[in-house]
Amino acid sequence: MKNQAFAKNDREETEVFFFISTANVSKSIISKSQIAQQKSSDVIVKELAKRIEIQQSQLLEEVTKMATSKLIVITEINATHKRDLYNILDANRNEFNNIYLDAMTDAICDQIELLEKISRETNDKETLELVLRYLPEEYKLLRETERVKKQNE
Repeated sequence: MKNQAFAKNDREETEVFFFISTANVSKSIISKSQIAQQKSSDVIVKELAKRIEIQQSQLLEEVTKMATSKLIVITEINATHKRDLYNILDANRNEFNNIYLDAMTDAICDQIELLEKISRETNDKETLELVLRYLPEEYKLLRETERVKKQNE
């Protein structure tokens, strides 16, 4: 009986971590993508940033709704993301696209990792459906970001 209680707590902790981390990564990606849409002089980068923003906004909305229904409060945890944001804001015109695309590659990889980890560690149907819906999208955005990054080199 005691082990079951521990297993439940571990799983709950894993889910809490997943929802908070995923929401924070999404918020960070959205902010950076909004800046890219204003600051980039490259139409392709602007369009990618818009697509990333839309997809991340949908993910954030779903994650927030699910977290709320599970009584999980999404808190801000990110000094790192703020530093990243300042790097993007401070970037000069020439280096802006590369800094933004590098930041997106890292953030999307972080998110893929979070989605894959929760898919292994939860048996919550709703969470697994979320993973199935968004993981392929994340991989698609990652490939596209890397392709645009290569073109910009």
